[in-house]
Amino acid sequence: MSPLRPVFMRLPVLPVLLLCLMLSGVIAGVLHFMQRDRQALVDQMARERQAQLLEAVRGVSAALESAEEDLRFAGELLAQPGTAEEHRREMRALLEAVGQYKAILVFGTDGQERLRLVDRRSAAAMTHQFTAEDLALTVAQARSHPPGHVISSPPLPRAQSGWLRAFATALPEDAQDSGGVVVVLVDAEPRFAPLKLLASDSETQLLVLGVHGTPTALTHPNLADRYRRLDTDGHQTPGLAALARALRAGESGTRIIERKEAARLGLGDSEVVATFSPVRFKNGAAWPVATLASTRVLRIHERGLVLRLSLAAVLVSGFLIAFGVYVVLARSRAEALRDSQLHAQRLAHLHDKTQKILDNIPTGVLALSSTRHISAANRALSARMPADVVGQPLTAAFPQAQAPVIQRLEDLVHAATSDGRVRSLHGEPLCLFEEPGQYNVHAVPLEPNTPEVHTLVVIEDLSSLRALEGQLLRAEKLATVGVLAAGIAHEIGTPLGIVRGRAEYVQEKLGREHPQAAGLGTIVGQIDRVSRTLRQLLDFSRLRPADAQTVPLEPLVHSVRELLWMEAERRRLKLEVTVASPVPAVAADPDQFQQVLINLVLNACDACGAGGRVRLSASMDTGDTPGAWGMVRVDVEDNGCGIAPRHVHQVFDPFFTTKKRGQGTGLGLTMVAHIVRNHGGRIELDSAPERGTRVTVRWPAAAPAGEERHVV
Repeated sequence: MSPLRPVFMRLPVLPVLLLCLMLSGVIAGVLHFMQRDRQALVDQMARERQAQLLEAVRGVSAALESAEEDLRFAGELLAQPGTAEEHRREMRALLEAVGQYKAILVFGTDGQERLRLVDRRSAAAMTHQFTAEDLALTVAQARSHPPGHVISSPPLPRAQSGWLRAFATALPEDAQDSGGVVVVLVDAEPRFAPLKLLASDSETQLLVLGVHGTPTALTHPNLADRYRRLDTDGHQTPGLAALARALRAGESGTRIIERKEAARLGLGDSEVVATFSPVRFKNGAAWPVATLASTRVLRIHERGLVLRLSLAAVLVSGFLIAFGVYVVLARSRAEALRDSQLHAQRLAHLHDKTQKILDNIPTGVLALSSTRHISAANRALSARMPADVVGQPLTAAFPQAQAPVIQRLEDLVHAATSDGRVRSLHGEPLCLFEEPGQYNVHAVPLEPNTPEVHTLVVIEDLSSLRALEGQLLRAEKLATVGVLAAGIAHEIGTPLGIVRGRAEYVQEKLGREHPQAAGLGTIVGQIDRVSRTLRQLLDFSRLRPADAQTVPLEPLVHSVRELLWMEAERRRLKLEVTVASPVPAVAADPDQFQQVLINLVLNACDACGAGGRVRLSASMDTGDTPGAWGMVRVDVEDNGCGIAPRHVHQVFDPFFTTKKRGQGTGLGLTMVAHIVRNHGGRIELDSAPERGTRVTVRWPAAAPAGEERHVV
């Protein structure tokens, strides 16, 4: 037995006093450290709130930057060469691809509206919410800045939600309507969704200012009302006034608002931690954002500790150790609970952010379960699939696809899940939807312990990209044609002028009655036609209205036969010409129409060997043709070697030819197609190896006498 025990037995008050002293010391120490730790907790809370705000601001900035990039992309699309209908289709595709876009408008250099496209899903609600006058100030500001500089409007006056904004930028200088403005109406609320998570608890309020300094719909009503009254009642809320000045200056940081002012602001009887940061645009504008979080939870926690310590002092000192253990465990649980809460908030934010990214990317993403059934699909893909595909097998997602296509996709998924590696199909021509297209398909295996999302199927539609590449290639070829045409005009024009002058001189010396005078006249006439062709070649790369006249078809077709019969005889070919009766006159430039027929017949002759046949026929087109006066059909058919299927779609491209080197430039059919389309006609080609080729030209018929035709 310890010798101290009898002493304690004789002096029972001593242990109590020692325990009381220990308890008092602990309480005093705890109170001291609580005062110190409270400030540390407030600072930690401020840092955590600042980090959360910056993370949310980055998400909102990324969403707004994507809207700015889409707007610049729309300007670049409008700057591309093409008709108004092509631009309308491109803008419609962009409008339907981005869900938050409600309308796209294009204004000319005079400020007048040129184009208005409204999202079909909200067309009824958008019809009366805005007018061109509502956007006049935004359009004027955009025109005063260089192309690519994005201007954001204040809330539109008739927008019910308060989130409808107009983003505008000037069209590039090389656009068809240079100096105009393209405007996108955006529902900005989903782009600010990350900020809503910051105010998910009742202790936190948001203050969000627009680019023009007015509180948005996300701002708490009490804060919005106090902010508007700062000019008159700012002395009552100096902390809020200082915060407003920092927001207007575009600053970032934290501030502490005292308890009295917090009570006036409706944030409770505790200090408030205010964190603020701007959501910046690339053009320098900003949406200031601030979160005001009450420290009431910290104060309640502090009061609870004091109460527990007071109760422990009243109780027997024997509970001191148990109480100390309890305090330690309580604090540990509180820290763990707070960490879990923060972790859950971050997970929820990341999930929401990921979902928004998946829904707004143009690439289709399909999630498959471990049983190969569809568990989810993002917006880009679900818009093209049936509505009830979730829970069904992969075949239900692509009802238009053939069985071999579905089998390839299933084999791709099976290969990816078997070896745990990403498997891909690159640039495959697949008919997954209503029309064939080119796609990149990736099968991505995920964590096998998650049966609901076991595999991802990523589908990238390359059809639009391939079309843009084709347009770019054609533009480059047309530029080359322009340079080549200038050289040809310079190198050939001068010798032709000399030959023409000598022919006229000889014709004048021989006289009109000489037997060779007619031949010399033919030489002069053909040199004039070649000269006109050279001038037309210079205009080849510029789309311009044709100088259409009423041209009788039968004499012109027979004149082509007279010009080419000798060439056909030299090649030992049979040239047949038939013109159905009656056949109306055509609306055409006679030289250009003759050039089309000559080029087509010569190409047909080149495709035939000795003993071949070339047939030129003209008739009224009896098919379903638009226009008030109908179309005239001209066919040039041969029984020559034909064209390989892989080359059929290239024959109208500049510089493409199947002839041997030095026997063709590849410009004949390109000029033919250019002339036909410039006159509002259509050209079709049907060919197969060893079967021959038939080229069909549908040309607009001329208006009857007394009526007028407008050439487009």
